[in-house]
Amino acid sequence: MTRVLADAAQRYDAANQITLNWLLERPPVMGVFINTRVNPVTGQDYTAVDGLRGPDWICGWIQGRGLEALVTFAAHYEQIAPELTLRLDAFSMPLYAALCDLQAKHGHGYFLYDRDLRPVRKDNMGGAVPQSMNADLYSYSDIFFAKGLIAAAARFAPADLPRHIDFFHQIRAAIADKRFQMGEQVEISREAIAAEPDDHGPRMILLGAAGMLKRVGLAEQARWADETIEEVLAHWLDATGLLRNVPGMDVLNAGHGIEFVGFAFDHLGPAGDSALKVHLSRVLIRLFDHAFREPGVPLAVSAASGELLEPWFPWWPLPETIRAAALARAYGAPQVADLERIQTAADSAFFRNYWRGSLGFAYQGRTPGGPVDYVPATPDLDPGYHTGLSLLAAQTA
Repeated sequence: MTRVLADAAQRYDAANQITLNWLLERPPVMGVFINTRVNPVTGQDYTAVDGLRGPDWICGWIQGRGLEALVTFAAHYEQIAPELTLRLDAFSMPLYAALCDLQAKHGHGYFLYDRDLRPVRKDNMGGAVPQSMNADLYSYSDIFFAKGLIAAAARFAPADLPRHIDFFHQIRAAIADKRFQMGEQVEISREAIAAEPDDHGPRMILLGAAGMLKRVGLAEQARWADETIEEVLAHWLDATGLLRNVPGMDVLNAGHGIEFVGFAFDHLGPAGDSALKVHLSRVLIRLFDHAFREPGVPLAVSAASGELLEPWFPWWPLPETIRAAALARAYGAPQVADLERIQTAADSAFFRNYWRGSLGFAYQGRTPGGPVDYVPATPDLDPGYHTGLSLLAAQTA
């Protein structure tokens, strides 16, 4: 084992506890919602002058992800730090109730809500207009709502599980039937869905539920995951071993492929198919080696040449690499030296270039020139989910 990884479990736990305490000390928005609308460079809260980044807007995506993270950590710390578990539960229960209400009211989760909790989307002038609501169409926010609601209901409200599980399987059906929209900052419509590329992203994010379902005692609800892994590898893996976001498209977001591998290993566990573990590890190593350069894993490179296509280096592919490599090693993939090598590289780059120590969060984006206030999806910091759950999986592995 490399020197960097020798104390990795302790460092990952220390970072997560700093993050959780930071999250819990911040006053909830409207008394219930996670409050992480902070400029990642200055550390200052966004204000009303920052428009849709400001405190009068709620990102449903983040609330669902955050709920899953909070209840997962509450279970993890139950015996280790019970006082932290009590605080996490006290925060999570009203958040769960609020997300239940939102999902029940609209039949869906939505990317953005205004101060009156009405689903909205960005307009052409930087403001917001009502989002269209179609009962048959689903989005990433639906997946994140469903995952958070299931994880929390398993802990607080088991009687609610059947309806949340039904909601989750409705999303699965929508992906299969091409009723799933990836771009949530435009009007949700069949026309928008028809214009979107054939990206593995929805299946990848859906796969993230499989390990969670097993951890909360619902393994029978994750039987679809083997077929999803097989489908993604069959349709999106190219002849060179790169997991493409869209078949034939040169623009590659390697982080999403790395995230897929981590979720796949989380589902497979120690008893999973050995040949599949070898295959997945090759995919992971190929993606990381193709994309990684200082300061991390870029948002877009050329699949053909590896050339950098955009200047942005988000923080999250590095914790995702840490998780995927650690799980692959722990669950019996034989490429131990390469897996240790890439976990070491990702760990070193994350803690050197992104992690902000006692602040409890990372720079969300960099360019080769340094940190930037650029987050493609949402202005909310996401340390409990993308950073926190990745480090927790690596730590426990």
